[in-house]
Amino acid sequence: MAAQAQQPSLLNIHLKLLGFTLRSITPFPNCPSVFNLNGKQISRVEVLGVVTSRDHKPGRFLRFTIDDGTGSITCVLWLNHLTSSFFATRQPATLRVISDLSKSFADDLRLGKVARVRGRVSIFRGDLQVTVSDVVIETDPNAETLHRLDCISLARRCYFG
Repeated sequence: MAAQAQQPSLLNIHLKLLGFTLRSITPFPNCPSVFNLNGKQISRVEVLGVVTSRDHKPGRFLRFTIDDGTGSITCVLWLNHLTSSFFATRQPATLRVISDLSKSFADDLRLGKVARVRGRVSIFRGDLQVTVSDVVIETDPNAETLHRLDCISLARRCYFG
């Protein structure tokens, strides 16, 4: 009997997903930071789309929505790294860098821009959202098409194959 190849874990990898696929994941019971995608455990994603809404609370957070044509994805970028007790265990120099990067990301995210967002999947008040770790504003006119093709290919080969 041939040995079956063990599937690599997808838990700590940023999975490239389309909006409608992200909307299909479900949380694992009693584990709010882990989600189920076709029987695989995931926690991080990379999504790309047009910024369609923006709710900025300076010094607190930026909540925005991106739309990739298959669905809308709510994202939250925290801006309170220097004042929140949640981040108190981190080194001050590290916190300053993270805080400055987050402020820069918030300044760059404007309505109509195409943004590539990476972060952790979470549930807030019953709604799925991405807690942002980094953002890139895309200037390549082919970025959306390439992302969509990557998502389809990865879904066939890795996520649902």
